[in-house]
Amino acid sequence: MSQTVSVWLLVLTALFAANLPFLSHRLFGFVSVVRIKSLGVRLLELLVLYLLTGGLALLLEQRVGQIAPQTWEFYAITGTLFVTFAFPGFVFRYLLKRQGR
Repeated sequence: MSQTVSVWLLVLTALFAANLPFLSHRLFGFVSVVRIKSLGVRLLELLVLYLLTGGLALLLEQRVGQIAPQTWEFYAITGTLFVTFAFPGFVFRYLLKRQGR
């Protein structure tokens, strides 16, 4: 797999993972829950999916070559990018007015 394909795979995975907590009533998309998920559960799910996406990024980077060292700035930027990716799902879940509600 080329480096360009790896980057696009990671970006699309991050877009999907960031919106999954807000678009699905199931935990992580496949675990059925009895009650409706609260915002806190969705944010915790978002954090876990961020960590899993970061693990995929490390795996892909390791396949290409040596893993570059990251400092706190890297995690601050990737975290805010992940939250920005989650914005469409958040708007769909909490800000759009739906008919019949």
